[in-house]
Amino acid sequence: MNSTELEKQPPSHGSKHICLPFESEAQYQGWVKDVAHYREYLRQTSAHHPELFPQAMGQGYTFHDRYRSRKQGVVLRRIKLKATGAVFTLRPSFVMPSLSAHTDEVEKALYLRQWGVPFEALAHVFGRDAMFWYRAWLGFGRPNLVGTTVKHEADMPQDLVADEKITWVDGAEVVVPTTVGGGWVLGLRVAEQADSDSLEEAYGEFVAEATEVFSEYQARAVCTDGFHPTRDAWPRLFPQLTLVLCYLHSILKLHERCRGALRRQVLERAWPVYQAATKGQCSQRLRRLSQWARATLNGSVAEMVGKLCCRRADFTPAYECPQAARTTNAVDRLHNHLDRLLYAMRYCHGQTASARLAVRAWAMQWNFHPYGPRLRHDQPARSSPFDDLNGFHYHPNWLHNFLIASSMGGLRL
Repeated sequence: MNSTELEKQPPSHGSKHICLPFESEAQYQGWVKDVAHYREYLRQTSAHHPELFPQAMGQGYTFHDRYRSRKQGVVLRRIKLKATGAVFTLRPSFVMPSLSAHTDEVEKALYLRQWGVPFEALAHVFGRDAMFWYRAWLGFGRPNLVGTTVKHEADMPQDLVADEKITWVDGAEVVVPTTVGGGWVLGLRVAEQADSDSLEEAYGEFVAEATEVFSEYQARAVCTDGFHPTRDAWPRLFPQLTLVLCYLHSILKLHERCRGALRRQVLERAWPVYQAATKGQCSQRLRRLSQWARATLNGSVAEMVGKLCCRRADFTPAYECPQAARTTNAVDRLHNHLDRLLYAMRYCHGQTASARLAVRAWAMQWNFHPYGPRLRHDQPARSSPFDDLNGFHYHPNWLHNFLIASSMGGLRL
């Protein structure tokens, strides 16, 4: 087969693409032509970042063929692994996965999606059409969310926070079960129902993606609100899990039910429960709070304090797992951001599958978005949530960094 015939063959997609950084397009074009230089570059890059390459690559490979993109005119080489016979396309990060555009041409427009700028506005300012920008943004949601975000098993968060976000798809109410570890979104899916089985399936997608990348992964603890289907779903996924109830939700319910001096009195006695240093101290403070409430309060406030005090068994497991989150603040803050984006879109339209890609695209962009100048001024070593988690970045530009991190669809093949 001659080189002309080889260049007519289309490349593979998704998990069969290895995305790599290059200093410039000129450097890439020179190395594509020089097999020896390209092979040495692959050797050095695979030594520094083996997670970007197939595991069998260490057993040898050959340059299989090459392909010239009709859209961008970029020549892409493919390699064939000696051990498995699998063929992978080597794609530079300066072109998008679909080869529809150069990365630097679309980076600034896609950056604005972080604030929910409409696709029609992007088309008006940056050219092309709204569907181009819509498809490019949805593409963020296709790779494995865990594998793209977390590059080493030792960095995988074991203490999680989970909650559901209510939204709408084509006018029908749905929920978005969200799994957060630290400040990173690790799992996200659209569920049409909010019962235990539906939430188990939705949160199970996070478990499936995590174990697909890190086969031995086990969550240590998860903090949820008091919604029973959520609390039923997680122990089914991780039987040994420590399930912690968010104390802040109970405080907020008390805050809503009283005003003025009464609110101060109630909260002054409720917050010390959260601040207890030991399990025994927490139980003792709950008993005292219950006794005070029965003697002093009445109506809905007394009822809510009574419910809080009856959930001692749900609050105290946090003392057995001190690393666990004790409030759902980590996911609530991110849901606030997601809510603003969905509102700007007037929520999701079309099929549930496209809504799933949309919320996953938001999650990916959150995990890789560059920090603003005020934060970088005070903490110049920090560049993005991805950098915070992994301790490095592949490329200083956030979109290049994301494309490289999503090499092989974020999987470990």
